[in-house]
Amino acid sequence: MPFTKLGLSGALLRAVADQGYTVPTPIQARAIPAVLAGGDLLAGAQTGTGKTAGFVLPILQQLSTRPSPHANGARKPLRVLIVTPTRELCAQVEASVRTYGKHLKVTSTAVFGGVGLGPQASQLRRGVDILVATPGRLLDHQRQRNVDLSRVEILVLDEADRMLDMGFLPDIKRILAMLPRGRQNLLFSATFSDEIKALADKLLDQPQTIEVAPRNSTVDAIAQRVHPVSRDQKSRLLAWLIGHHDWRQVLVFTRTKHGADKVVRSLQADGIGAVALHGNKSQGQRTKALAEFKRGSVEVLVATDIAARGIDIDQLPHVVNYDLPNVPHDYVHRIGRTGRAGADGEAISLMCVDEHAFLRDIERLIKREIRREVIPGFEPDPNEVPQKIFAQRGRGQGQRQHQGAGRGNAGGHAQNGRGRNGSDKRPSPKHGQKRGNGHAGWVAGR
Repeated sequence: MPFTKLGLSGALLRAVADQGYTVPTPIQARAIPAVLAGGDLLAGAQTGTGKTAGFVLPILQQLSTRPSPHANGARKPLRVLIVTPTRELCAQVEASVRTYGKHLKVTSTAVFGGVGLGPQASQLRRGVDILVATPGRLLDHQRQRNVDLSRVEILVLDEADRMLDMGFLPDIKRILAMLPRGRQNLLFSATFSDEIKALADKLLDQPQTIEVAPRNSTVDAIAQRVHPVSRDQKSRLLAWLIGHHDWRQVLVFTRTKHGADKVVRSLQADGIGAVALHGNKSQGQRTKALAEFKRGSVEVLVATDIAARGIDIDQLPHVVNYDLPNVPHDYVHRIGRTGRAGADGEAISLMCVDEHAFLRDIERLIKREIRREVIPGFEPDPNEVPQKIFAQRGRGQGQRQHQGAGRGNAGGHAQNGRGRNGSDKRPSPKHGQKRGNGHAGWVAGR
């Protein structure tokens, strides 16, 4: 079914065509008519399925064809509120609003932490039709009376599962209490956990439910494999893989912010361009790192789970789990960064003896065994003893202990615990030696 059959206006179809799209993705084909019908929606879709356009396009259609019932006030009423868990996703969703609404007289803005309140407050006071916001910064503006939520007609909770993981449920409840009754509610989530179902039961009124992929499934186009390796050889193996295969764009995941910085320093010492993306970076640093990675100025982006949430990179070929996640769902989110829009993708995990339990949990979730492959020269030490590492989930989620490592966070108002990342010590390469393709990892390369 082409976009022309979905009930969108000519202005929206032109914007879609400008982006080179003619046929909607499965989530778009089902979500657009559902949103246009005006009822509540519970939608389950993995990352990279085109879900943002699935709600942005019908929302723009409704705003452009239905005048606001509150348009006579001194300030333009806020008609649509879209809440996202991270700064990067917030900016990307608002960019999609501007992209698809460029032929319409619809205004929008994004508000998130890491930057000053002043310019955001000025824009909000002038009034916008659509506001995309992270929970904490939205509440900051509400407390300063920069934004009026009492006339919102449509609410979108995007990546609601991640918001709950990050401990944003209390903030979400405060936001919901400020909104008018009778609005349309759209809840998008990569997974339908019990917590998401509980939230949906309270928020949604007789919703239509859409799930475009089997629950907790991984993308078929993604080739997955695990490289067992000793704890202190992970950094050498990562450098060797990049050099040996001549990878030019690699997204690497670590559990902690400290671990991400450590991997970046190790790769840079091997002559590999790498930058980190996590919550200890300023918003300017995060934006710069992502931009450098997207345009190919650096080959490797090393990120924590929450910082990478919502990153949209076309045809990203390689994702590496430097640390296996202690939360199995995070593995699905991580590898979903690659294999998008029908493109092939590769997800590689470096597993030390501490992480065997994590792999078992992941395989149980995705209902398949991931192929193990030991790289000659990087065989794991059979005498290495597993270390216990403490893991703490997001704010309000409590603390638990697991064999493995704790994961870091990417800012916002989440306060995830930090865990040890093992001992990644190795000999430093001699001065002037660059990335290579020998097992030593430091032979002169390109």
